[in-house]
Amino acid sequence: MNGMSKHSILPLLAALLAVFGLSSCKEDVDVSSRYVFSEHTIVSYLESHADVYGEYLNLLKKVRVSKVSETTVAQLLTARGHYTVFAPTDEAVRAYLVHLADTGLIASPSWDAFTDSLKLDSIRGVIVYNSIIDSGDLGEPYFTYDLPTVEGAEIGNTNMNDHKLSVYWKNSEDSLSINGDCHVSVRNRDITLLNGVLHQVEKVIAPQDVTARSYLQKVIDERREGFLVMARAIQACGLMDTLSAVRDEVYETLYQTGRIDPYLDCNSAGMGNYIAYTPEHRKYGFTIFAESDDYWRSQGIDPLDPQLAAKLMQWIEDNHQYSGDDTFTTGDDYASPDNLLYQWVTYHILPVRLTADRLVIHQNEIGYNMGVKKLANPVIDYQVTMGKRRLMKLYESKYSGGVRLNRFPIVDNNRTGSNDETGCDPDKEGTLVNRDPEHAVLNDMINCCLYTIDTPLSYNDEVRDNLHRERIRFDAMIMWPETTNSDIRKKELTHSNVNNEQFAYIPPRVVYPYLDGLWLSDDCHFRYTNFWGNNAPNLFTDEILCTGRFEIMFRLPPVPRRGIYELRYVCLSQASRSIAQIYFGDDPDRLPVAGIPFDFRADVTARHIGAEPDTDDEDYNTQMDKQLRNKGYMKGAKAVCGSGSVSASSRYDTRCYRRIMLTQYMDPDKTYYLKAKTVLETDRKEFFLDYLEFCPKEVYDNPEEPEDIW
Repeated sequence: MNGMSKHSILPLLAALLAVFGLSSCKEDVDVSSRYVFSEHTIVSYLESHADVYGEYLNLLKKVRVSKVSETTVAQLLTARGHYTVFAPTDEAVRAYLVHLADTGLIASPSWDAFTDSLKLDSIRGVIVYNSIIDSGDLGEPYFTYDLPTVEGAEIGNTNMNDHKLSVYWKNSEDSLSINGDCHVSVRNRDITLLNGVLHQVEKVIAPQDVTARSYLQKVIDERREGFLVMARAIQACGLMDTLSAVRDEVYETLYQTGRIDPYLDCNSAGMGNYIAYTPEHRKYGFTIFAESDDYWRSQGIDPLDPQLAAKLMQWIEDNHQYSGDDTFTTGDDYASPDNLLYQWVTYHILPVRLTADRLVIHQNEIGYNMGVKKLANPVIDYQVTMGKRRLMKLYESKYSGGVRLNRFPIVDNNRTGSNDETGCDPDKEGTLVNRDPEHAVLNDMINCCLYTIDTPLSYNDEVRDNLHRERIRFDAMIMWPETTNSDIRKKELTHSNVNNEQFAYIPPRVVYPYLDGLWLSDDCHFRYTNFWGNNAPNLFTDEILCTGRFEIMFRLPPVPRRGIYELRYVCLSQASRSIAQIYFGDDPDRLPVAGIPFDFRADVTARHIGAEPDTDDEDYNTQMDKQLRNKGYMKGAKAVCGSGSVSASSRYDTRCYRRIMLTQYMDPDKTYYLKAKTVLETDRKEFFLDYLEFCPKEVYDNPEEPEDIW
């Protein structure tokens, strides 16, 4: 889109971390070296190529590891470790100084031009800290050979400046770049050294600390084409301050001053011989889906119209981009949650930052291969939007042409079917999310990703009706956006089974309310386990365990329509599990009991419900399913892998089953809560949480089309 450059120069921030580079000439270097240099550390390699990296090497020797350490980064890079270094050439550093001079920060492109020592130290830190990823000294090598393959996807670990770097290939291995504009040398990359790997970059990596608010304000001030309509609509709705949030500074202070324990000894908590880390930060994030300015022009709306908000709201009303059950006002108080424009705009915003490779999570669907990342069965995730809590469905299959919002295809989901799409009605194709870096803003904002969508997005009657005609299976972690924003949910492990990445400890609410919508008793130990790359038989191979004399309550997502729903709870039975009484309702202070206590233990439950693996006899399997339902249970979902194989469904694993917790009338305008409380005397047994399901009566009790087993 014309004028939608994502690399425009923004004002320098006070901390100077907003400064970013200017493109530089390509350095032709003879690094006889695209191979293993077993005799070199990173620093000694740079020293042996000082004619290429002399400027960078000098900076490494001047910049300290942190404000409270006298150790320089150069000293760090001589020690044992697993570092990934994107080393800028001398020409790249000099070009960066030219850029600083052009922006007026310094009088001339020279280090001697700095008259303020704080600015000098800050700029040195910008260059150094953004160039290094420290993967720790964890006993096995991890370097960035296997970079993400999705355009714009982020490397798993943050750099020393606490930023994640994104990778762009532009359909060619030779065009590899970091953050879209820092080209990685074709000849001088993947240089393996004693303590890491080095990639030569031909431009300084200097991401900006720009929030969604400042970015959108820049779009408005410069009348920049692309997302101008959405930026102005967000401003009219009074949402700019909300989009300025980056991290919880109260939590930051508590963590930095040691008032929040950074670790949990899982053994003492009855969870095995592991150490779980407490998140270092509590971050905020957003994802914005926006119709393009070109689309609005096709609808007769000028992005620069002084009456844009009023005309846009009139278009929303005229085109019925709302539900008949909605109540709203159409006055000029656009910042009111009751206003039609406000309700429409907030349905375009998620309170979670979803990068291009995390709009949906591919890992444990039947047939998916983590190695080649070839799509198999459709993957669905649900999110709850900002403003009034409403559901958004994110969907991708090998036939969808990418990630789509609110897609409702025809699927071959009978008992022996493939679960593939067989077609899709034109009015159910969904809204395509454009992840192309030319039409999305993926790196310019530290707290937001902004995507172009190809058709209007709204929570209208058609969307709500279609959601009400399907089973809504949602992963527990979508209830807490903080887990994605703070890089807890499905963090890509740099080492398999490494404690400080695989296990996350969430302190109880009395210590700090880390997860909004979650309440834990004071002696409840809450651990999130990330089985990245392993075949744990969970929806996305992650799970939550709680021990202690636990009492846990959490807020559920909304249902799409008024009606009768089954609420189902998936379980992976094991001997270490507990028995819990479940409560459910819309008053968190007075939740009624929901059925008899839930026994999560292995064998005991399997014998009680009569669970058996699927056989080759589908008539027998159908009869078994009926018997289980009569007892209030269902087998695991066929679309989810069981343990050990990408082709073995959880229906073959008798530890995996779903319990029908309750059947009752639910209202989309009410907020529902679920509470689990241990009934055992021991504090060493586990409460398990993976995914839940809302299933409307129109699905589970449909006489013409029985609910599928997928």
